[in-house]
Amino acid sequence: MKKVELVAEVAEKAGLSRQAAQSALEAAFESISSALQRGDEVRIQGFGTFAVNARAETSGRNPQTGAPIRIPAAKVPRFRAGKNLRDTVNAEA
Repeated sequence: MKKVELVAEVAEKAGLSRQAAQSALEAAFESISSALQRGDEVRIQGFGTFAVNARAETSGRNPQTGAPIRIPAAKVPRFRAGKNLRDTVNAEA
């Protein structure tokens, strides 16, 4: 599902115009991104948790040359699905 399809489905289910649904989704995405940037965790009851993990610096190898390379430390976003979402995904159709 692409963002356009998600906007259309949200608009239909919530009884909103597509423009209003798109604004709401963009505001939600922006709010989640801002919270993660601050280092906060975003918990949505029944859906899941968005958080940031710190990944340590590691060493690796360039697959083309075999030369060792340094992979810098980074913060990476992560999502952990909640029980209701897991149950929904695993439910028989």
